[in-house]
Amino acid sequence: MQIGENINIAVLSLIDQKFRSFLTILGIIFGTASVIAMVSIGEGTKKQAIAKYQDLGVNNIIIRDKDLTDSELEEVRMKFSQGLSMKDADMIREIVPHVVDVAPQSESKLEARYADKSSRVTVIGITTSMMKLLNYRIDRGMFLREDHCDQQMKVCILGANAARELLGYEDPIGQNVKLDDQWFEVIGVLQPKALFTETVGELAARDLNNDVYIPLTTFNKRMPKENRFASEIKQLTVQLENSNELMQSSIVIRSILNRHHFNNDDFSIIVPYELLKQEEKERRIYNLLLAAIAAISLVVGGIGIMNIMLASVMERTSEIGIRRAIGGRKADIMSQFVTEAVVLSLAGGVIGVLFGITLSLGISLLTEVQTSITLYSIFIAFGFSVVVGITFGYLPAKTAANLKPIESIRHE
Repeated sequence: MQIGENINIAVLSLIDQKFRSFLTILGIIFGTASVIAMVSIGEGTKKQAIAKYQDLGVNNIIIRDKDLTDSELEEVRMKFSQGLSMKDADMIREIVPHVVDVAPQSESKLEARYADKSSRVTVIGITTSMMKLLNYRIDRGMFLREDHCDQQMKVCILGANAARELLGYEDPIGQNVKLDDQWFEVIGVLQPKALFTETVGELAARDLNNDVYIPLTTFNKRMPKENRFASEIKQLTVQLENSNELMQSSIVIRSILNRHHFNNDDFSIIVPYELLKQEEKERRIYNLLLAAIAAISLVVGGIGIMNIMLASVMERTSEIGIRRAIGGRKADIMSQFVTEAVVLSLAGGVIGVLFGITLSLGISLLTEVQTSITLYSIFIAFGFSVVVGITFGYLPAKTAANLKPIESIRHE
């Protein structure tokens, strides 16, 4: 019997039992859709994680002054550590090999005001190199220039949330906002940046979109310190030539700072590249787990196919006997029932793929969960549905092929 004839018989058989066929392939439909949706959720969260660490710079080492209580700070200062300083930045430039740049920044939490609106923000004093080192991207206006820093100008750049809360839909460029008791002209607004989680140490729960950036020289001259024990610098961002030197350089930097800080544990070192690699590994395992759980639905769907095919064999026993009696081979009978099972799984797979894509897009549109549909997830889900059809269609097909012709003809 030809393959085309097998397919034609299978399709006609399924059409004759439309409702039963549809119920049979529901397991395949939901299983295929679940695999695609689960993998797309995993891929979406993976892309978010990668974007988050890329915002920190994959060739960077970030050194943060630890957030200590007043009593802890006082104790550290009594042990001769002055916290992070410009001197630390100079030593890193001089001693650590393969350093491209070191960008210091200072921070202070203040109240920002514009007209009758106010917002609690983190004012950050930075240098012009910070935009390149931390992948800052301007949405409107401009970034800091050298003359802004050299002349200690009172200009600022707003994070995306800070601009929206203070100025709403008004054009912020050229407006003046009040930081503490100082007026600053807005020269730019940053594009939104990713939020950080607990995996980023001292940057935990930090929303960079609420930051306001001013020249570091202006910050040092005009912004008040949070307390008298506060460090000169809150963060140093060290950019290296390539990521291969990150771990070795971080060890050297820790050694330098330990010596300069008299072994006080008042700073933390964050290597975004290593965190990214760890995150990618965890996400890969997470994606496989999600896909494996979803694949269980496909197995259940396969069992449904096997059950309905066994029932079909029992219903068509006389037909099978007649075909065998007029010369049909076991291989012909077997291929016919395997083809029916495969057609069932193919139909379920196609509908499941369309449903899975729709489900993934719907999740992304209706919730805050980002999804990313990949071709490999579609191929895996569809391919697995075909394998399920062949695997679970084999037993009913073998049962049909092994029926004795005479007994089959006499079967009622």
